Amino acid sequence: MNLSNLDYGIIIGFFMLSLFIGLWVSKKAGKNTSEYFLSGRNMPWWLLGVSMVATTFAADTPGLVTELVRKEGVSGNWVWWAFLLTGMLTVFFYSKLWRKSGITTDLEFYEIRYSGKMAGFLRGFRAIYLGIIFNVVTMAGVCLAGAKIANILLGIDQGEMLIYSSVIVVIYASLGGLKGVLITDFVQFIIAMIGSIWATIYILDLPEIGGLTNLLSHENVSGQLNMLPDFSDTEALVTLFIIPLAVQWWSTWYPGAEPGGGGYIAQRMLAAKDEKNATWATLFFNFAHYAVRPWPWILVGLASLVIFPTLTDVNAAFPNLPPEMQGHDVAYSAMMTYLPAGLIGIVLTSLIAAFMSTISTQLNWGSSYVVNDLYARFINKEASEKQKVIVGKLTTVLLMICAATFSFYLQSAKDVFDLLLQIGAGTGLLFILRWFWNRINPFSEIAAMAISFMVALFFFINGKQEVPWIEIAGYWQLIIGVIITTIGWVSVTLLTKPSTKETLDSFEKLIFDGEDKCKNIGFKIVAFFTGIIGVYSFLFATGNWIYGETLIGVALSILSIICTFILIKIWKRIA
Repeated sequence: MNLSNLDYGIIIGFFMLSLFIGLWVSKKAGKNTSEYFLSGRNMPWWLLGVSMVATTFAADTPGLVTELVRKEGVSGNWVWWAFLLTGMLTVFFYSKLWRKSGITTDLEFYEIRYSGKMAGFLRGFRAIYLGIIFNVVTMAGVCLAGAKIANILLGIDQGEMLIYSSVIVVIYASLGGLKGVLITDFVQFIIAMIGSIWATIYILDLPEIGGLTNLLSHENVSGQLNMLPDFSDTEALVTLFIIPLAVQWWSTWYPGAEPGGGGYIAQRMLAAKDEKNATWATLFFNFAHYAVRPWPWILVGLASLVIFPTLTDVNAAFPNLPPEMQGHDVAYSAMMTYLPAGLIGIVLTSLIAAFMSTISTQLNWGSSYVVNDLYARFINKEASEKQKVIVGKLTTVLLMICAATFSFYLQSAKDVFDLLLQIGAGTGLLFILRWFWNRINPFSEIAAMAISFMVALFFFINGKQEVPWIEIAGYWQLIIGVIITTIGWVSVTLLTKPSTKETLDSFEKLIFDGEDKCKNIGFKIVAFFTGIIGVYSFLFATGNWIYGETLIGVALSILSIICTFILIKIWKRIA
């Protein structure tokens, strides 16, 4: 599509603002690694919470939601809605513990929780495994989504798009450190939300759609509206609802929804002013991520079923889209081509902002692992703060190059989602229990990572080669991965020795202040379930208001308010 000068002006203005922020905070960010990776541990909850939401608002997220809605209906979103349970577990049980640890990255946890040389080895191994391998896969999925958007809306190929975007995001991410990322995330989130909501309103008013009422009654859409799966469809019920809620949320490690917290979520908690701000930030993130943001994407996904009923219709409308990039996830970008001048500039800017927010966070988080947990810990223990910051900037560049390259080997947002789930399958329970079960040791973690990765690699290679005699449905792959990995790491745990008593005593004194680990456990459990019910009530109240189901919408809204009141009443006990 052809962009107007106004559209280009909006996009260029956003790029200039991002670069300005990076330059503005670069002097302070370059002082030391605490400033570069944790913003001096002085960040307020609202900035950290918005940054968490902005990071998960990736360029591939609207495409993923659109693909789920087109293939499975609105209820298809349970594959990620179920991660709310993981998030609430982090809020009420782990956010305070992370902030009390006083570490720089969550990988430092290993050398305060475990003893011996294997603790150091695990820290270095995990830095490579998460900071490089897992991180590159995650960013590659975002790069792929960005390339699809650029192909449809700008008419440029994947290589050209990645060159332009990589240069810009690497410059401001490497200059400003975490503080630059946080401030830019705040701006990007506002732009992204304005763009997605405004675009949805405009698309609903298109003559082809004819308004919200006509959309909901359209023959292509009416059967896709249920927020719960069809309980008479056993496969859909198991795949979309039972497995995510019964198995997936606690058993898999997924970026942004790590059981017990971790990754860039832990990085934000560690950068908070205090434990209270860490808890508030994580709670705000879970509310905004699951309850506030999804409906504009869902409505665009439903509208795409009217204009592009099948995947063939999408591909026919965009004949220049390479075959390896075709998929239901591009329907979101396809719908954006109906927007007028000015609005398309804002929406395109919002999608660029989503891309840059996620990539910049992943780059800063990944480089923090490489610098703090690999370079300064093992390669150059005497490195100055200046040297470590330089290595961090170089790592940022290399990670971006690797991610951009790997993106050429992926095909859709759902493929990336499934691959990341499979890699982390079976490791989640370990991350939940390691704070409390003293028998867990470095060998437990190494076994969990190695087994889950080998199982995921087996299924990934098999899927590419399409070997008939070992063809297994996706949800069975996840269950098999969880069972094999969990049995493996639990067996290793029971067969090996725990950390020394001195290490365990020191850890418990630091994290629990010598108090009972189960202190206020009853209030935390109540808060956990209250938070889940409250967020889901808000999410589904919004859906029912949109659907015109006023009575159910009112009931769920009241339930959400009641849950909020309960959390306020017991907040001092839990935070």
